[in-house]
Amino acid sequence: MAETNNTVIGITEIQKLLPHRYPFLLVDRVVEHVPGQSITAIKNVTINEPFFQGHFPGLPVMPGMLILEALAQAGGVLVSKSLEGPLGDRIFMFTGVEKAKFRKPVVPGDQLVLRCFDLKRRMTLCKMRAEASVAGVVVAEADLSAAVVDGANLG
Repeated sequence: MAETNNTVIGITEIQKLLPHRYPFLLVDRVVEHVPGQSITAIKNVTINEPFFQGHFPGLPVMPGMLILEALAQAGGVLVSKSLEGPLGDRIFMFTGVEKAKFRKPVVPGDQLVLRCFDLKRRMTLCKMRAEASVAGVVVAEADLSAAVVDGANLG
């Protein structure tokens, strides 16, 4: 059984592990991870998010697909921390979503707790279960799949 790592991973290291940047970086901090198994990360949702200008004026709600993207980014950190050696020019690409359910709206002031677990890897492909919660209540869940690909071949 792998040992839980309670060392916080801050934004500086997250930016070394993920290619995303403002306004699309949706993971603020990792609070726990077990390499090869699970991760718990945080996304602080503020009214300053650019998507709230249009989703929806006067009734700001975080788009469900961005909640899934935040979960996928947390999964990317998990996979990055689970590989032998650095990612180098490789990147973690979200390839699929199954069984997605959105249970409750996420609004400014919420703190999304992003959990990815039950990680399964086969060659460059990964699958995991993911849940987002606010104040202990699950707001979204899905099965996610992704691949680690050579970034140089994407252009």
